[in-house]
Amino acid sequence: MNSDKIVDAKGMACPMPIVKTKKSMDELRSGQVLEVHATDKGAKNDLTAWAKSTGHELLSTAEENGVYKFWIKKA
Repeated sequence: MNSDKIVDAKGMACPMPIVKTKKSMDELRSGQVLEVHATDKGAKNDLTAWAKSTGHELLSTAEENGVYKFWIKKA
């Protein structure tokens, strides 16, 4: 999946993946896609809930070698 920006939050514990995601999302225009990489298992629930609460669309998730990947479309 194509993304407009990638956030590397690997090795960070909650709430840092959300903090970095929010900061990066603020730099994108509506309709652009942010790709987030995290190793914190809680990130899956956290980013899903964050996207829903902020109106952004979680397009897809994947796990690769212990790295959780998220693609979030800016509202």
